[in-house]
Amino acid sequence: MAEIKFYTNPMSRGQIVRWMLEEVGQPYDTEVLDYASTMKSDAYRAINPMMKVPAIVHRDRTVTECAAIIAYLADAFPEAGLNAREEEKADYYRWMFFAAGPIEQAVTNKAAGFEPSPEKGRMFGYGNFDLAVTTLADHLAGNAYVCGDRFTAADVYVGSQVIWGTQFATLPSLPPFVAYSERLGTRDAYQRGKAIDAQLIAEIQAAG
Repeated sequence: MAEIKFYTNPMSRGQIVRWMLEEVGQPYDTEVLDYASTMKSDAYRAINPMMKVPAIVHRDRTVTECAAIIAYLADAFPEAGLNAREEEKADYYRWMFFAAGPIEQAVTNKAAGFEPSPEKGRMFGYGNFDLAVTTLADHLAGNAYVCGDRFTAADVYVGSQVIWGTQFATLPSLPPFVAYSERLGTRDAYQRGKAIDAQLIAEIQAAG
């Protein structure tokens, strides 16, 4: 039995954590949950009262929320070399949580058909969609990765947002986003994670 238990559904943000687990390279056990049943069970509610995935349990400690799981795994397994070096910490934390906060809010609000009026923009952490998106794109235009020239765990989270967003048109396909996505898509761990989830999706669909 592996130290890490990973709760997910392949058609969810669990794909982000799957990628990180593949980057970390530690053995993990996967439990695939169904939205309509097992995700709402008492057993899973004890792990995540929000009844959503992903979640991990590592050494009897539960971690939920994708950005938190990414940061936790980087710290828990420093030998993978994915956490921030001292000189990288400012960019590492800034942009990981920029993606988890302003970008996530801006994208989901716009997808839901809501955008704050200019006079109410100060009430929202991201101001407006274009401002949040341009801010991230400008950073990536001048950096190969979130922290400069070196891939870190922050790229798993930020990169997942960018790859998914440009693929499904919730983010514009700006040149910095496209180039960044292409760089990340060549990583072995990313490709392994995608292959695992694609197989799980195919099995679920075949089962009806």
